[in-house]
Amino acid sequence: MNLNFLLSNPLINVSVAAWLSAQLIKTLLDALKHKQFDRRRLAGAGGMPSSHSAVTCAVLLTAYYQYGFDSPVFALAFVLALIVMYDATGVRWAAGLHAKAINHIVEYLEQSDGEIDKKALQDMIPRLNESLGHRRIEVACGAALGFAIAVIAHFFL
Repeated sequence: MNLNFLLSNPLINVSVAAWLSAQLIKTLLDALKHKQFDRRRLAGAGGMPSSHSAVTCAVLLTAYYQYGFDSPVFALAFVLALIVMYDATGVRWAAGLHAKAINHIVEYLEQSDGEIDKKALQDMIPRLNESLGHRRIEVACGAALGFAIAVIAHFFL
């Protein structure tokens, strides 16, 4: 596959720029909040801003600029953005809450005095990632970031 195609495709370029920007902002905010750098945040899910929303909204607006409102590319990008943002605040958010509850139950069982094989429990249920979904403000900020990157790419690059 020719690498020039990837570099010359504006939809790919804005999606990569939006994802990188969101992940860097997310990592910086996490480092400021916890006063330490966690390299796992560079590729981690959840947090502020939503990189999924940033990517889909950057692609959405770029598709509009490149192909117009009536194009199938724009329509597909629009539907995809709605699905991703709905999923981030719904299903993935709920999955994060479930992970938090399961982690709490496992910690409780590990601290109990009952007859439980704690090593087997840890092997069976590793600590689950609780930061899967997003609050609505995180999705909105991700969407705004994606739109901003698309505008910058379209008008200034």
